[in-house]
Amino acid sequence: METTTSTEKKLIDQLWEKRPLIISGPCSAESEEQVVETAVRLKNTGKVDILRAGIWKPRTRPGSFEGVGTIGLPWLQKAKAATGLPTAVEVAMPKQVEDSLAFGVDVLWIGARTTVNPFSVQDVADALRGADVPVLIKNPINPDIELWVGAVERIAKAGIKKIGLIHRGFSSYGNTEYRNAPMWHLAVEMRRRFPDMLFINDPSHISGRRDILQAVAQHAANMKFDGLILESHIDPDNAWSDAKQQITPEKAGELFGSIVWPQKGDVKDDLELEKYRQQINHLDDELFQILSQRMKIADKIGQYKKDHDMSALQASRWNEIIDKYESKGEKLGLSKEFIASYLEAVHIESINHQNAVMNPEK
Repeated sequence: METTTSTEKKLIDQLWEKRPLIISGPCSAESEEQVVETAVRLKNTGKVDILRAGIWKPRTRPGSFEGVGTIGLPWLQKAKAATGLPTAVEVAMPKQVEDSLAFGVDVLWIGARTTVNPFSVQDVADALRGADVPVLIKNPINPDIELWVGAVERIAKAGIKKIGLIHRGFSSYGNTEYRNAPMWHLAVEMRRRFPDMLFINDPSHISGRRDILQAVAQHAANMKFDGLILESHIDPDNAWSDAKQQITPEKAGELFGSIVWPQKGDVKDDLELEKYRQQINHLDDELFQILSQRMKIADKIGQYKKDHDMSALQASRWNEIIDKYESKGEKLGLSKEFIASYLEAVHIESINHQNAVMNPEK
């Protein structure tokens, strides 16, 4: 076992100030060969600053692959020796902190399932007391920014000087496009509270699939994140965890090279206005997802009416909807004119959906 040397700490100090900071590697360390080969191929892209690998994997349900554990830490040492890339792992318990530090891991991060629990964060903070290691903190699973802030405060009180943030999206009911809804406005608010803190984006866990990784990463760059942490694997389709969101080291290098990072002064900073815009974007996303679900129910209604020889338009039902929501809308601060226009548009689309089911030949 070995600890991080002064030379390695100097490199980390330099990387901590680098923009953009790029971190990549497999979701899970599976074997020594896999970890070392991933590191070598990432190094060859010339785009990656730090190698990440999951040693311990907190899973939602028991029985899933939960990481190789401490035996994987020497693999990271060998990968660093072969490439010079510093290493980063997720920790969730004091023993994991102790083992990671003993094996010279350069950067630790606290995962979303840990950030959501203040007791767990405090346990990790207590284990970190007196250590000289950078710590990245992912947002909690649920959209509660105070839990995220609390995690930062607990780690800071433990004496950790280099603290960074990772935005990996949030669990959200009705979310269909992303694995974890980005809720960009919460990231904007977190940046407003900690304007000088390293803040990187995790497109892998937001996307959950390869086809939108680049779009999410570019959006993060446009919002002036300080870097990216992205999962890469030498054989993504056969990865032991999160296969759908991983790409090869070469594809990762191409993705990193494709991102256009705004230069200082390109866009005037106005975090308050951006926060409001992202709130609207998030609400619009949810509205469209709900409308899509509504139309799927309209399809089922159309099938029911077809099976029971009923007409698509039910006038009495329509009148009930108008009376109910004009009154309700006014109480919510919405004008009768808007409610009428909105309900008419939704009603026409619903009837069109039902007619398409009832009369497919037309």
